[in-house]
This record gives sequence, C-alpha cells and structure tokens, in this order.
Amino acid sequence: MFRKVLTWMLVVYVLTGALLYFFQKKLIFHPTVLAADYAYRYDVPFQEMNVRVNDKTTINAVLFKATQPRGIVVYFHGNARNISNYAYVSKYFTKHGYEVLMMDYPGFGKSTGPLTEEELYADALQMYQVARTRFSPDSIIIYGRSLGTGVAAQLASVRDCKRLVLEAPYYNLTDMAMRMAPIYPYGFMLNFKFPTNEYLPKVTAPITIIHGTDDRTVPYTSGLKLKEFFKKGDSFITISGAGHNNLKEYPLFGETVEELVK
Repeated sequence: MFRKVLTWMLVVYVLTGALLYFFQKKLIFHPTVLAADYAYRYDVPFQEMNVRVNDKTTINAVLFKATQPRGIVVYFHGNARNISNYAYVSKYFTKHGYEVLMMDYPGFGKSTGPLTEEELYADALQMYQVARTRFSPDSIIIYGRSLGTGVAAQLASVRDCKRLVLEAPYYNLTDMAMRMAPIYPYGFMLNFKFPTNEYLPKVTAPITIIHGTDDRTVPYTSGLKLKEFFKKGDSFITISGAGHNNLKEYPLFGETVEELVK
C-alpha cells in the first residue's frame, strides 16, 4: 500500500513538473495582442515607432514627448497586456521635460519575434540605442516595472545611464518560483531566469527601488533582498500598505518618481 501511494505521488510530481516546464511561458507572460493597424490614443503628444530588428522581429514602441525635452526614460513594463496599459507613467516624467520610450515585448501588442530572455535583452538594447540618438547617457533613465525590472537591470549593467529605477522588482525568477512550489529544481527547469541579483553589482549608475509592503505578486521580501547589492547613493523606497498594481494610488510613488527628474 505504501509503495503504491509513493508511486502515485511520484507520478503526480513528475507530471506536474512536466506541465510547469512545458507551459512556463504561458505562466510567466500574459500578453494582449493588438492588430497591426490599431491606433493608439493618448492624452499627451506621442510618436509610434516600429524598429525592425530582423525578418522575424519588429519592436513596436511609443515615444511620449515632452515640451523642451532634456532627457528620456527607457521604460520596460510588466508581464501582462501591452504598452497601452502602462501609458499612465508617462505623466510623471513628461511634465518635467523627460520623454518616455516604452516598448512591447515580442508577442505583446504589435511587437513580433521569438519570446526568449535573450531576445528581450537584445530588444532592450535596441531601445537604448534609439534613446542614444536623442540624448547622452547622463540624460537617460532606465526604468523597469515588475517583470521588466530584470530586463532593465540587465541593460543598465551593460550600458551607462543617469539612474536605474526598479518598481516592484524580484531577486530573480528562480527565487519567485521557489516561493510558489519549492519542490522542483527550477534552476534547471526555467528557461527564463532574469537574475536581477547578478546584474545589480555591475550597475555603476545610482539605483532606486520602489516596492509596496503588501505586494502579493512580487513579495516585498524578494525586492528587499536586492539591498545587499547596494552601493553608496542607492536607495530603497518602501510604500507601506501598497500592493503590486496600486502603487500609483499612493502619493509617495508619484513624489518619488518625479523627484528623480526634477
């Protein structure tokens, strides 16, 4: 009887692990696709861009413009929907003279191409190069939210910028997975690692982390662990009571991000 139960437990373990492995992309990414002729509508002046990388990859992005621009924020959004849902952040920067360049990941919105960790890093570098045609590194802020914090951290580890801002960041995706089901060898299973903890020590620019204490998507403790890689001049902003998707409802959030560009 014991052997039979053990056998069934092993079967369930293996099958569940196989499902987690083969469907990990669907578990991590939740895009909303837009038709190629979809027309964006925003309350601030903007320019839509399509950056063709190769025959398979075209990055769709939006540049939110500022009057008399003096800098730019290269923004990497979370794991769901598309850039239409993150446009709100532009208002914090454009009114202070900073443009905002926001791209969609492959398979999100109008962007096309293979959705891999390496591709995300390559596309982020393309966005940085677009920003560099407009401003010098000391006028470029690299900003990541949630899933995008790993992308932003990697970019800031290989390119100069004025500041790296991470909103609701994770230590790495293996750490996140272990919190959900700590019985699998995710170090071997995950095709997406986003090791933010490995990138931060290589970032020479000042780092600002913003995280809510009641975040149930990316636990506050996961972001807090990144403080061990801080250098002089880096800062961790705790927003008490804030969750993952309502940070913008707290005055401290707006005050913090606006202070970065004043």
